[in-house]
Amino acid sequence: MKILSRLVSILVYVFLYAPLAVMIFFSFNAGKSTSVFSGFSLRWYVELFTNDRTIIECLVNSLKLAVASSLIATVIGTVAAIGIYKLKNKYLSGAILTVNNIPMMNPDIVTGVSMMLLFVFTGALLGLSEKVNFTTLLIAHITFNIPYVVLNVLPKLKQSDVRLYEAAQDLGCTPVKAFFKAVMPQISGGIAAGLLMAFTLSFDDFVISYYTSGTDYVTLPVYIYSLVKKTVTPDIYALYSIILVAILALLVVYNAILSRADTKKGN
Repeated sequence: MKILSRLVSILVYVFLYAPLAVMIFFSFNAGKSTSVFSGFSLRWYVELFTNDRTIIECLVNSLKLAVASSLIATVIGTVAAIGIYKLKNKYLSGAILTVNNIPMMNPDIVTGVSMMLLFVFTGALLGLSEKVNFTTLLIAHITFNIPYVVLNVLPKLKQSDVRLYEAAQDLGCTPVKAFFKAVMPQISGGIAAGLLMAFTLSFDDFVISYYTSGTDYVTLPVYIYSLVKKTVTPDIYALYSIILVAILALLVVYNAILSRADTKKGN
């Protein structure tokens, strides 16, 4: 039974990570083929930063959008989590959490189309020439990021020691100062996790971005989708290999910070 369970685990991991390994492998292909390896070369990495200006521009657009939406969503989501935590009525807090979970359970295409209709309707009422643009795209990303931040921060609030907050106030801190001195360090891990998740989801999103963005601001997933009808060259593999390495490095740093924080708490 143990051998079977290990075999299943190995097959699952192979199924999950084999495409990533193939992508990284062919990003070093000397030829244009994405199926026949012609030899090791850094050609596509060089061309990525010298010739493919459109891809780099779309990458920068995605990074700007992800950073802005994740930061705003983290602030709003943290405040919302605190508000839910402070509610005394458990039925009301349960109802709010149910509403909070709807964007996560809702299919992306439903969220994207409904937001597009809302933005078009609002733009028509205001007489705007462009119904969807960067602003509507940012609002859409903030909207679907907030629930993930709430779900990461709320458990940390429930695990926090209320007595520290009360003690800080007894020692002369204002409620706001007591929160930043006593509560914030206890929930910082949840805030960081929510921020990272919001950034990743925003950077990766295609469906909602496709319906809520205009022609003046194209994100990387939307641009990659437009290349599907053409021949995909290994420079796309090179780009996403770099992104994968960057995300892995970010996760390593994040886990190192959490481990150091846990070690300090243990001491």
